[in-house]
Amino acid sequence: MSGRLAEAKRLIVKIGSVLLVDDATGDIRRAWLEALVADLARCRARGQEVLVVSSGAIAVGRRHLGLTGRVLKLEEKQAAAATGQIRLAHAYQEALARHGLTVAQILLTPEDTEARRRHLNARATLEQLLALGAVPVINENDTVATAEIRFGDNDRLAARVAQMISADTLVLLSDIDGLYTADPRRNPGAQHIAEVREITPEIEAMGGAAPAGYSSGGMVTKLAAARIALAAGCRMAIARGNGLHPLEALERGARCTWFLPVAEPRTARKRWIAGTLNPMGVLTVDDGAAAALRRGTSLLPAGVVAVEGSFERGDAVVVRDGEGREVARGLSAYSSADARAIAGHKSGEIEAILGYRGRHEMIHRDDLVVS
Repeated sequence: MSGRLAEAKRLIVKIGSVLLVDDATGDIRRAWLEALVADLARCRARGQEVLVVSSGAIAVGRRHLGLTGRVLKLEEKQAAAATGQIRLAHAYQEALARHGLTVAQILLTPEDTEARRRHLNARATLEQLLALGAVPVINENDTVATAEIRFGDNDRLAARVAQMISADTLVLLSDIDGLYTADPRRNPGAQHIAEVREITPEIEAMGGAAPAGYSSGGMVTKLAAARIALAAGCRMAIARGNGLHPLEALERGARCTWFLPVAEPRTARKRWIAGTLNPMGVLTVDDGAAAALRRGTSLLPAGVVAVEGSFERGDAVVVRDGEGREVARGLSAYSSADARAIAGHKSGEIEAILGYRGRHEMIHRDDLVVS
C-alpha cells in the first residue's frame, strides 16, 4: 500500500489546523511546514502534480486579533480568516520558494464548485496553474462565506477539488492514523481498518463527533470526503501527520486507511452531480422506485411519495427511500411546485396536471447518480 502515493499522477494533500497551527501560541509550526514542503518538493521532482488544501487561517488570525478563549461569531471568524490567510500564504510562499517552487493561493466557496459555470472556471484556473508548474494552496473563502453556505471543513473541500480536477490520489493528514471500528481515544479495543472499498452503513457508523479545538472536521467529515472521492474514482488516505515528513512516512509504510474506488471515474458531469454538498431539495421514493434506480433506470413521477424544499428545474436534489437513506442525487426536470403536483402520478398524466408537456422522468438517468 505504501507504493500508492508514489504512483499518484495528480496528488492533493489536505492539512488540518491541528497540525499546522500551535494551539498554545496560534503560530504556524514552521519546522513542520518546512518538512512537509520538502516532501511535496520530492513529489514534484519525480513528476507528480501537487495541490495543497490547507486549513489554519482562522486559527492563525484569531490570535493576532485577540479573539481567543471563546467561540467566535461568524463575523469574527471572517475577520480572523482575513488576517490569518495573509500570514498563511506568506508561510507557504517562503517554504516552497526554498525549493524553487511557485505558490498560488486559491480561495473557494461551495458555489464555486456547485454552480456549473463557476465549477468550470475554477477547474480551468487550477489546470492552468498546474500546467505552469505552480503549487496551488487552496482554502475555503471564509471571509465571504455565510453560516448557511459554506463547506465548514476542508476535508470535503479537498474531496471536491479532487473531483473537480480528476485527481487520482487524496491524502488527508490528521492527528489520527486512519479509521477505527470505534473512537480509539475512548475505546482501547477499537480496531484499525487498513482498507475500505465502499462506504457502507457499517463504515459510516464508525465515524464519531468532531474533536474539540480549532478543527471543524473529525471522522464524520473524512468519511463524507471519502464518499465524494470514491465517486470520482480518486483513492484517498487518512494518515497521521503529527510528525515531520508525514508523506515520506506514508511512503515508508506508516499505518493509515486507504479508501479505494472499485469503479472507473464517472463522467465530469456525473462527478459534479455526485459531489453536490448543498442540494436544493429532497425527493422521497417508494421501495419499487428505489430498487429501480439501483438498476440504472430514470426516476418517474409515479415512484415519488414526497417532495421537500424549494427548487427550480435543473437544480440538484437528493433522492431518499422511505427510511431516509440516500439512494441517489440528480438534477430535477421539474420545479418543486410542479414536482409536488405530479408526484405519485403516471407520466402520461403530466400534461393534464401541469398544462404543458414536460419530460416523462422526474430525473432522467443521464442526470442521476446512484449513491
